[in-house]
Amino acid sequence: MKRTTLSERALVLAPHGRDAPIAASMLAESGIDAQVCTGLPHLIEELDAGAAFVVVTEEAIASADLHPLSDWLEDQEEWSDLPFVLLTSRGGGLERNPAARRHLEVLGNVTFLERPFHPTTLISLARSALRGRCRQYEARARLIALRDSENRFRTLFDTMDEGFCVIEFLDGPHGPASDYVHVQANAAYERHAGIPNVVGQRLRDMVPDEADAWVEMYRRVLMTGEPIRFEQELVATRRHLELAAFRVEPAERREVAVIFQDVTARKRAESELRELNETLERRVQDAVAEREAALAQLHEAQKLETLGQLTGGVAHDINNLLTPITGALDLLSRRHADSDPRSARLFEGALQSAERAKILVSRLLGFARRQALETRAIDVSSTLEGMRDLIASSTGSGIELRLVPSPGLPAAQADPNQLELAVLNLCVNARDAMDGGGVLTIAAEQAVVGPGDAGALRPGAYVRISVVDTGAGMDEATLAKAVEPFFSTKGIGKGTGLGLSMVHGLAAQLGGAFMLSSALGDGTRADLYLPVAQAAADPAPVGGNDAIRPVKPLTLLLVDDEDLVRAGTAEMLRDLGHVVHEASGGAQALAKLGPDHKFDAVVTDYMMPQMNGVELAGRIAARDPGLPLLVVTGYAGGNLDVGLPQLAKPFRQADIAAAIERLVHGEKVVRLRPRRDANSAA
Repeated sequence: MKRTTLSERALVLAPHGRDAPIAASMLAESGIDAQVCTGLPHLIEELDAGAAFVVVTEEAIASADLHPLSDWLEDQEEWSDLPFVLLTSRGGGLERNPAARRHLEVLGNVTFLERPFHPTTLISLARSALRGRCRQYEARARLIALRDSENRFRTLFDTMDEGFCVIEFLDGPHGPASDYVHVQANAAYERHAGIPNVVGQRLRDMVPDEADAWVEMYRRVLMTGEPIRFEQELVATRRHLELAAFRVEPAERREVAVIFQDVTARKRAESELRELNETLERRVQDAVAEREAALAQLHEAQKLETLGQLTGGVAHDINNLLTPITGALDLLSRRHADSDPRSARLFEGALQSAERAKILVSRLLGFARRQALETRAIDVSSTLEGMRDLIASSTGSGIELRLVPSPGLPAAQADPNQLELAVLNLCVNARDAMDGGGVLTIAAEQAVVGPGDAGALRPGAYVRISVVDTGAGMDEATLAKAVEPFFSTKGIGKGTGLGLSMVHGLAAQLGGAFMLSSALGDGTRADLYLPVAQAAADPAPVGGNDAIRPVKPLTLLLVDDEDLVRAGTAEMLRDLGHVVHEASGGAQALAKLGPDHKFDAVVTDYMMPQMNGVELAGRIAARDPGLPLLVVTGYAGGNLDVGLPQLAKPFRQADIAAAIERLVHGEKVVRLRPRRDANSAA
């Protein structure tokens, strides 16, 4: 190898301003060694010495000649995919940052981080990149082991005493697979068969008089996949040969491997030679299986790393951004909606958009198994009818939409948000399969599964939602892979390959099943089975401004490191009549909890630098065990396993009012167990 890649350090390229020393300092504080580079030539020089990942600013590469860097990346070994963290000012999406396409094409394995950003976000991405690089190093070790295995096989192939060849079947004037050519042969081939220089020669050119007999024997091996052992005289050289032949998988390669030796004078060695042939066959199969397993592990590691970066690094920041937006809109709506109907409609539309964004983040976390499903009894017919306009706008005017719900359909047990996303995914896939238009049918009916029915469903009653299109359909090979994560038949940038996988996972979590049936030219049918609910369907939630019950004014301590989030939350609480004292972190909150201040409750964010909300709760419990505390979180959908009352971001004024009311009057306050180290991570 021309360079080593054992280093676990970070390289930082940010030649303008103080970005480089600041980023290097942040990485160093988290325990990651960082080297600042002065320019692209310096960066490439340091890459040759070894690096785990690169932190680079957009302006550092915006107008630079990237050919040397592109050449370096193209020259990476097969196991290597160097991660980049690109600091941008306009985001990574093409709609906001058209230059992102160029960065994606050049850098490849790149994660975009929009400035300004929180230090914890950079450190989280850096550690994810480091973990991904370490997995690449592990994959490299496995590939080296595979190469060693292949070298041992090649040594055995070249030095073994038996003749060994691989033949490839060809179509010819005598019909399909009526001739074959030698594509590989070892040195012993000539010694045993008596024919020199066979690689590249056709059988009918070598031994035309006896070609039919040899073709027939080996063609049977190719067609059936069954190996054979036999003895045959090679008339052209008067050699009596003992041979073994087996098909080289997959069958589409049309290759057969042949092992043989001249046994004219060695009849007594039959048993020993048979054992050697069987051993060699097993070695070939083991080497092929080992290589395929290692490549599959490498691909799965890359998929999981991408999914982890997508969910963990983005959800918390989005919820933090949505919280002050939702709160401000909610307050303005309550103050002005009654006097201005037009403003009321605008406020409600904006709040609905914010709620959709919240649901989108929740769905992302749910797909990554970071958030539990919120199932209830739902009316499937009403749900589908409520989606009619959304489906119609998503599929376009060229698609005829038909909704066919069965009358008297029982309620199904499902998460309504996840179900809507699943149905929409199926409809979008159907739209893409009907290029030029077609008919999209969505049916819902009751299905009863008995003990003798085939499939993965348990016996019982189900509601079956069927999405049927008149599109191009899928062949058997595509259908077999359709629900695999990251498998997609769409072009680059037109699909992630996660849609059907998400639907399949949702059905399994709900205790149902997802089934696909398709044929080329006949369209595709997707069946989603949901268990029938034991109770009647819950009424759908009604939008609008929820009435807030008058509450007793309280003195509250509000702790949040995000200024905008803290200010918006404080304004909602003050509007309710509470007295609010603000703190930007755990240390400042503890300083305010002195004899000069008496608080009725503490409201704290969970994810904060230096001291998170759970650690702060432990400190407060040691001082004042009876003080109620509410944890606000934008990371895990309000479902943290910390033993404390929680409120998920983003929230409206009615949400936080109800949470505080339950906290100080309606719920028993749960306290954390004593901790040995109050500074340890929660």
